[in-house]
Amino acid sequence: MQPTRRSFLRSTASAVLVGGMMATGRVFGANDRIPVAVIGLRGRGRRHLSVEESDPANRAGFNGRGTNDVGSDVVAVCDVDERVLEARLAQCKADFGKAPKVYRDMRDLFADGGVAAVSVATPNHWHALAAVWACQAGKDVFVEKPLSHTFWEGEQVVAAAKQYNRIVQHGTQSRAHVNWVRLMQRVRAGAIGEVYLARGLCFKGRGPIGFAENTEPPKQLNWDLWQGPADARPYCDNYVPYNWHWFWNYGNGDIGNQGVHQMDLAVWGLGVTELPVRVSSHGGRYGYEDQGETPNTQGAAFTYADGRTLEFAVRGLYTNDEGGQTVGNLLYGSRGFAAGDRLYRMPGNEIPDEGEAEEEILVDGNQYRAFLKAVRSRDEKYIAGTAAQGHLSCAHIHLANIAYRLQRSLNIDPKSGAILGDDEANALLTRPYRDAFTMPDLAV
Repeated sequence: MQPTRRSFLRSTASAVLVGGMMATGRVFGANDRIPVAVIGLRGRGRRHLSVEESDPANRAGFNGRGTNDVGSDVVAVCDVDERVLEARLAQCKADFGKAPKVYRDMRDLFADGGVAAVSVATPNHWHALAAVWACQAGKDVFVEKPLSHTFWEGEQVVAAAKQYNRIVQHGTQSRAHVNWVRLMQRVRAGAIGEVYLARGLCFKGRGPIGFAENTEPPKQLNWDLWQGPADARPYCDNYVPYNWHWFWNYGNGDIGNQGVHQMDLAVWGLGVTELPVRVSSHGGRYGYEDQGETPNTQGAAFTYADGRTLEFAVRGLYTNDEGGQTVGNLLYGSRGFAAGDRLYRMPGNEIPDEGEAEEEILVDGNQYRAFLKAVRSRDEKYIAGTAAQGHLSCAHIHLANIAYRLQRSLNIDPKSGAILGDDEANALLTRPYRDAFTMPDLAV
């Protein structure tokens, strides 16, 4: 008899039993296709499904031709909006000649022993809890950016991946791109000397969202499940489907939306492995009046124990570029700098390419294939962005937002992430959870 949501919830304390042999790492034969489920079917979830691609011959998701050599099938989908579910089922039938199983509550999906891996493309406030529940149910997880909605949540995802021996990949695409991997190899080998400063830029035009009254939710939307672990609020049209990004209860502002990609590259490029010791952030929501809460203009600075610095800038209004970059990255070293994925060396300090170490590159631009290779091999080396890497980058975002919201600098313990001498700031490292959607405490 197929497990039910009730049996899944009863067994979360010993959740490795839920998925049978999958909980210890199912081994797939050369001809086996990996059964994947997609949770959240709007913007990013549609890409994970590989439907409505502009070039169907190059579909990149889990039903795409780009992953056929690794072998996966989307066997189940989940969304809390009936109309979105119906639309995606129709698209799957049209594009692939078959329809996956349908779930409206992800807990029912996690009890499905026929699913080996899940991709999570929900709003931010669901990412970490969905990933942890999936790990507990014996599923491998591709989780969209940002890995977590709060600092503490990221710690739980890292702990769940380790405790349940799961493959967990964070969906910041750049770690799957050959040009970025090669650039980071060259930077590590000294191509621009000692890197002392990284800058992340998120200059993405955003308009005002206006004002909307609280109303009854649309009949097709399960508003209780949409909110999940977030603080329960009345429905508002300014939350769904996209503008939740600009409300602290569900989103993380643009530094945690588009900006998480550039933050991940900045942390990667600087080569730090611990948190900063000091964080400051300032800004505001300038240029228009609307209902949004998060800043459209934000500057953040991170200082590390060795004195190096990471700077991040969000500008949502019309602005100039920096070093040819608007949404991008800059790395500064003692012998030159990198703008985007290109190196610029100080005259007289050129280093020939053959003098730079080059390691094997295990990615080819397709982040879904990277994840599937890791699932099939049970080898973390194929993951294009591990849970630990995702947490380190997202922790910078969460700390910056705490500093912004409290309007003061934070002193950080770089090993634990504790904010020193500031109880109010430490309280914002996590959030309250509703009873049916409590995050398991797995980190030690």
